[in-house]
Amino acid sequence: MAKKKQIVQEPEIVAEPIDISITNVLETNYMPYAMSVIVSRAIPEIDGFKPAHRKLLYTMYKMGLLTGTTQKSAKVVGQTMVLNPHGDSAIYETLVRLTTGKECLLHPFIESKGSFGKQYSEMAYAASRYTECKLAKFSEEIFSGIDCDAVDFVDNYDSTVKEPVVLPTSFPNILVNPNSGIAVGMASNICSFNLREVCDVTAAYLRNENITTDEIMEILKAPDFSTGGLLIYDKAKLREIYETGKGSIKVRAKYTYDRAANRIEVLQIPYTTTLEKIRDSIVSLVKEGKLKDISDVRDEIDINGFKMAIDLKRGVDPERLMQKLFRSTELEDDFKCNFNILVGSVPQTMGIKSIIEEWCAFRVECLRRTYVFELGKKSDKLHLLYGLRSILLDIDKAIAIIRGTENEDDVVPNLMKGFSIDEVQAEFVADIKLRNLNRQHIIKRVEEIEKLEKEIEELKLLISSERRIKTRIVKQLADIAEKYGKPRKTYIIERDNIELAEPIEEVPDYPCVAFLSAEGYFKKCTLASLRGNDIQKFKENDSLRSRFECSNSDEILFFTSEAQVYKSRLNDFDDTKASALGDYVPAKLKMNTDEKVVSAIVLNDYGGRAVLFFENGKAVSVPLECYRTKTNRKKLTGAFYSGSPAVAVFPAGGEREYLMHSDDGRALLIAEKQIIEKSTRTSYGSTVFTLKKGRHIDAVTVYDPETRHLVKESRYRKSKLPAAGVLFEDIDPEITQQTLLD
Repeated sequence: MAKKKQIVQEPEIVAEPIDISITNVLETNYMPYAMSVIVSRAIPEIDGFKPAHRKLLYTMYKMGLLTGTTQKSAKVVGQTMVLNPHGDSAIYETLVRLTTGKECLLHPFIESKGSFGKQYSEMAYAASRYTECKLAKFSEEIFSGIDCDAVDFVDNYDSTVKEPVVLPTSFPNILVNPNSGIAVGMASNICSFNLREVCDVTAAYLRNENITTDEIMEILKAPDFSTGGLLIYDKAKLREIYETGKGSIKVRAKYTYDRAANRIEVLQIPYTTTLEKIRDSIVSLVKEGKLKDISDVRDEIDINGFKMAIDLKRGVDPERLMQKLFRSTELEDDFKCNFNILVGSVPQTMGIKSIIEEWCAFRVECLRRTYVFELGKKSDKLHLLYGLRSILLDIDKAIAIIRGTENEDDVVPNLMKGFSIDEVQAEFVADIKLRNLNRQHIIKRVEEIEKLEKEIEELKLLISSERRIKTRIVKQLADIAEKYGKPRKTYIIERDNIELAEPIEEVPDYPCVAFLSAEGYFKKCTLASLRGNDIQKFKENDSLRSRFECSNSDEILFFTSEAQVYKSRLNDFDDTKASALGDYVPAKLKMNTDEKVVSAIVLNDYGGRAVLFFENGKAVSVPLECYRTKTNRKKLTGAFYSGSPAVAVFPAGGEREYLMHSDDGRALLIAEKQIIEKSTRTSYGSTVFTLKKGRHIDAVTVYDPETRHLVKESRYRKSKLPAAGVLFEDIDPEITQQTLLD
């Protein structure tokens, strides 16, 4: 019989809670990870590179890609994995951003062949097996002195090879090319500046370390981006960035208008966005009904570069539309600066002057180490040449000593004794090829002694003098600026020279009735609120001046006693009831003290004309287009003729007649066609009502024979103007005078 299998019951394990302090957990687990990300991955150092950039570029340097032909990107990626174990896709993405093809940097470090995508587009780049690359000639400047002990080297992740801690850049690359990174608890976002301006401002600092922020801003005008665009210059905000390393820069797209095709062509966009994002946002606005002026938007990128076409509907003002797009899409965007840099493995947020100061100290140390290295090499060579010179007078003796020495090991000691030289010199002499043991060769080598002595003396002076090193740096910066400097890609426009549009808002559209009182109170009522109750309430001694049947989406122009026009939308006023007083316009629109509302016009577009009447008897007709602005600016100063106070303003009505009243009881009927037309809003027109000295026009109304009848009205019409008008004796006594704009 088979034995029964015995079941062994394992003892129950009961987990006991462990009392661990949260601070200990953070110190042992979180902090090491956070510091690793900050120091070894996300934040750039003073050379302007993060570790991923540095490992890639140094690998390409060791591969000899500063010269020769391009290599497959896949090969470069594979070689870089010796220093960077984070995977081929991450390495290749880093390579892509550093190439000329990507157009991500003002001064790319890698020349490329193949499709690498574009900074201004979301198009995908080709796989590494299809593309080729090599170091650009410009990259020589980031390896200056790297083989001469200019910087420290450390072991790679598996201690098989050495890699540089930083690269000895001969210019402040930290300010020339953009760099961004997100660490744990902090981030870095450094914008790019023009190389020539950076070199000039660094040289200026080296000449005068007390340089002020204003002086820096005179040289280093503003950031410069590889995608170009228009930088809106705000000196106060830029000063904040220069001094603190934090702030934002506003950049908008550059465009032209093709009048023949009625098309806007966007040629450059902000660095922070892409064509696809802009296009999608425009399409979304059109679909939502917030933007009705565009018939089509499309990508027209070709071999000549970036272009986005926006086809307009007929009659659309392109500048006004662009102002709307600037505020509602990423055609205008902010670059948020955070100049967070590793200095001695410690992250620091630094201003421009502090960055330049730190880089100069770094560069001085790099050059000093290079000069010390060169001094050692030249000193060693000079020492050997001194030994060679000692045998110059008796080469035969040296040959005889070597030939007469039986043991090879005794050759060097015998040469040391024979010529009173040390072991190193004797080894050098003993290793000279037989063909070089001629007088001519030896004399040429000895002639180098004087040259080397001068070079060594110069190096000693350089090493001992920081001022001399800084002078060298200034010269190097000037040479780099001359050799690689380019014109600015990003144009600078003063903030005061542009108008900023209001964002596109969805305004509800419904019919309404608006009322303006003689004292300047304005209210808007819906039709529903007026049913059965159309009696308007006013303050004591106030009365109705104008009544407007309009729409909530309409605009209204308030003409004031100081020849100014205040623009607003009816939507800006709350719906009220007839029993309400409404808003006091001078207070709501923040008019000047003692400034009063004279008249108003409600309009839904700027077609047609406005007819203005003045106290001195003048009248003029001007296009309403004169009051259109590219933005939603609220106040127009000098909006109309200021030589005499305005009495009334009306929208032109074609065949209308206007009844003018003077303060001495006279009246005159004039036809709208008799009023002279002018093209500018400040035109004073011509005199239509001749007044006696000391008299003025005190009222003007639109004359409607159906609602108001003048007895013998022909007496008030004059074929020739100006005219003096007639007395009111013939006015029907049962007809009361209308208010302005009725």
